[in-house]
Amino acid sequence: MTGGGLLVAGTTSDAGKSVVTAGICRWLVRQGVKVAPFKAQNMSLNSFVTKEGAEIGRAQAMQAQACRVEPTALMNPVLLKPGGEQSSQVVLLGKPVGELSARGYHGGRQQRLLGTVLDCLAELRGTYDAVICEGAGSPAEINLRRTDIVNMGIARNAGLPVLVVGDIDRGGVFASFFGTVALLSPEDQQLVAGFLVNKFRGDVSLLEPGLDMLLGLTGRRTYGVLPFRHGLGIDEEDGMGVPPLGRSREWGSVSLRGTVRESNTALPVGDDVLRVAVCAVPLMSNFTDVDALAAEPGVVVRFVDRPEELADADLVVVPGTRGTVRALEWLRERGLAEALKRRAAERRPVLGICGGFQILGEHIEDEVESRRGHVEGLGVLPVRVRFAREKTLTRPVGEALGEPVEGYEIHHGVAEVHGGIPFLDGCRVGETWGTHWHGSLESDGFRRAFLREVAAAAGRRFVPAADTSFAGLREEQLDRLGDLIEQHADTDALWRLIESGAPQGLPFIPPGAPA
Repeated sequence: MTGGGLLVAGTTSDAGKSVVTAGICRWLVRQGVKVAPFKAQNMSLNSFVTKEGAEIGRAQAMQAQACRVEPTALMNPVLLKPGGEQSSQVVLLGKPVGELSARGYHGGRQQRLLGTVLDCLAELRGTYDAVICEGAGSPAEINLRRTDIVNMGIARNAGLPVLVVGDIDRGGVFASFFGTVALLSPEDQQLVAGFLVNKFRGDVSLLEPGLDMLLGLTGRRTYGVLPFRHGLGIDEEDGMGVPPLGRSREWGSVSLRGTVRESNTALPVGDDVLRVAVCAVPLMSNFTDVDALAAEPGVVVRFVDRPEELADADLVVVPGTRGTVRALEWLRERGLAEALKRRAAERRPVLGICGGFQILGEHIEDEVESRRGHVEGLGVLPVRVRFAREKTLTRPVGEALGEPVEGYEIHHGVAEVHGGIPFLDGCRVGETWGTHWHGSLESDGFRRAFLREVAAAAGRRFVPAADTSFAGLREEQLDRLGDLIEQHADTDALWRLIESGAPQGLPFIPPGAPA
């Protein structure tokens, strides 16, 4: 028997699809429904490693947590990791299979992946009572519809009803809802069941006449109006300004929508706060690593791109990046490289994670990612890095600073450490630390021990809270998402949609998709 299903689409990127999908998943699992998330194709530099060693988008890993199930490659069969504005690494079923330009991907490769995507979805639907699928961008991107495998392409082939989410905080939500439906073919329109308004501020009664008019214009109801809430984002996809293939976006902007970073407002336990500056390097990956730092009361996290912004920082983090050599050049161009070297010499705390760890080393041999060959690093850690064609994808477990630590590794660079004090898989010299382990700071005891070291080196009277549980904060947040759906959506109608599909006889809204 095939389980029920739903595709959560959006009028735009960042309309709230990931959050709504996670909220529906958490609501369903609290009703005793066995549910799984699914996103056919994800564009993201924030990824995660499953227990079987597969790389998937972090948003799907968080949605799996909302479902209280272990994430697997089936939940995100295609992951695109941008290497710039024109190309991406294609990760299929958790393993990299090559680099493709936007033209090459949309020119035929994407459509050939449809069979794999449908097989993964069918396997999930055969295992779970319901599968909540997330779309990408907008289903009305008429230039990409022919090769689409993540929006109406998957909905049509799998017979999924579609719920369209719109961000009313941006304005123009009624035009966006109507225009989205009106730009779809008659066959696609038959699957668009209705709408969900996201991020509404104010009195819902003032919105209701517009919803009634929208029903009259489209024949489609609104399944809920979700109020605006701070700090409800889950792990982001391309929040660092990465342009999706085939679309344009200002590159290099920094988003601070991260969940815990936005929601934590607790006062410090000790006398001082601790200031953390994160270098906003190009193609930043897994910047969610610093969410665990910001979960601590009294820790202030900000992203920086100028050397003077490091002056008052108690800790500087050089995060992961999909372009290690490119990020290194960027640091040099902006004067940040020299500032980092000065900090290291002055024994002021610096933490390099993954690509940031590689940057802090002596030199890099790269014939894989940038193909630049030998490149000198910053030389503050006794590490030599060689890029291998095979990607390391592991979930290591260890101990550091007397505390147990878990993490995950996603990198082509192989580090040869020939000095310093061992630190996870990397090393420490003075107050400069380097490791390939993402997610290590989510281990509560280790994070507190690390922050105590940082505070001592920085001369700050900062005391980590004894009871901060990062996993607990995430669970609370997922429950808040479930509460939003339960309290502000028509859950009976949603369940009928998931169980029985789109209503029959939905009207066609002209003009429809161009020929």
